Amino acid sequence: MKLVFLGDSLTWGGYGGDFVGEAARRLPQHTVVNAGVGGNTVLNLLRRLDDVLAQRPDGVFVMVGGNDAISYSQPATRRYYETAQGIPGGVVTPDQFAAGYRDLLTRLQLARVLAWVGLPPVEYSVPVVAAVQQYNDLARAAAQSLNIPVLDLAAAFGCGLLVDRPELDQDAINLIGKRVRAGWDDYAREQKAGGFAYTFDGLHFTPEAAARCGALVASFVQAG
Repeated sequence: MKLVFLGDSLTWGGYGGDFVGEAARRLPQHTVVNAGVGGNTVLNLLRRLDDVLAQRPDGVFVMVGGNDAISYSQPATRRYYETAQGIPGGVVTPDQFAAGYRDLLTRLQLARVLAWVGLPPVEYSVPVVAAVQQYNDLARAAAQSLNIPVLDLAAAFGCGLLVDRPELDQDAINLIGKRVRAGWDDYAREQKAGGFAYTFDGLHFTPEAAARCGALVASFVQAG
């Protein structure tokens, strides 16, 4: 089977751990394609879906929602989502997310492609965790309405020890881009400094956590 992993930076794996690479290692009988793009929302995935379907996948694992929730709960990030991701007004509202997610999954089913949904974990701050949980609940509802299996990675990883942290803003996003371009990978030190459980910045997996995530995803996909 050809399996496509469709999502944002967690799926891309170029900033932090690469769970798709670990899943591929555990699924050697399948061809695995990584279609993760950093910063993407469900609206971006919808725009890219034709390109994904053109690869004639047998199955697509979808995991998205973190950026959507951040755009909604952290207003200072909206300039990025508007200019870099092409999101009108820089925000994906809960209603837009729910409609977009259902549209995405419906199009996969109409194309006769197997679909699985992953619910992303996060541990940055109370407002971000609450927003991601809200969007995860919407993703779960969309999947369940179409009888699509759901893997709750947010429940599997938890949310760590939540403390007050600065709101996410353009500077935080710029730092990610700067680090990616520089090949920065001092994840362990950053994780310790931030007091995070399985991410190094509250949002992105450490390599160790990504390996665990990849194992969970591989087992989930194999189970059908």
